[in-house]
Amino acid sequence: MSTKKQRKGKELEARKKKRRKRYFFLTLLLTVSIGFLIFLFVSLFDFLYPPVTKEGHEARQRERQKVQLYFADGNERFLVAETRYLPKRDKAEDRATEIVRALVDGPKLGSSRTLPAESTLRGVRIDPGGTAVVDFGRNLVDRHPGGSTSELMTVYSLAASLVENVSEIKSVKILVDGKERETLKGQIDLRHPFRPKKDLLAGGASS
Repeated sequence: MSTKKQRKGKELEARKKKRRKRYFFLTLLLTVSIGFLIFLFVSLFDFLYPPVTKEGHEARQRERQKVQLYFADGNERFLVAETRYLPKRDKAEDRATEIVRALVDGPKLGSSRTLPAESTLRGVRIDPGGTAVVDFGRNLVDRHPGGSTSELMTVYSLAASLVENVSEIKSVKILVDGKERETLKGQIDLRHPFRPKKDLLAGGASS
């Protein structure tokens, strides 16, 4: 027959076993829950941000078009090319629109802009003969610095950038508010289309 002390020891030991079992099951449940949450998070992350495979990277590259934009050098003597990657567009007018907008945004590599930053592009259309008619808002005139050199850079940066990068374009004509202008600020005659001028391109590269 067990003594009171022995019975008390057995009861204490039984309680300790129950407590250990409880901790074990709680730990197991917590581990399983954490593992499930991690699995769920990883699955959701992969779904929202799928890894970029080689094929995916190539597809993304195909979604952009490589172009050569022409800006003025520091002395506004020549036009210098700057490589840019723009959203790819199927229609020639849309490709031309992206190029003109990039010219308005300005250079990224230290060249000088050729279009006022406040310029507003109203639209681009390409005539059957290959003339791109680029229609700007009034800000092109109001914000333009003027002078024969600056006007020359504006006109021929547009011509070089569009003719080189859009095969359907052979020349460029500038309108302001949908209308023909004689000049921007009294210098370069805008009443006829322009083609790129080889002698204005740095290094003499042809478009």
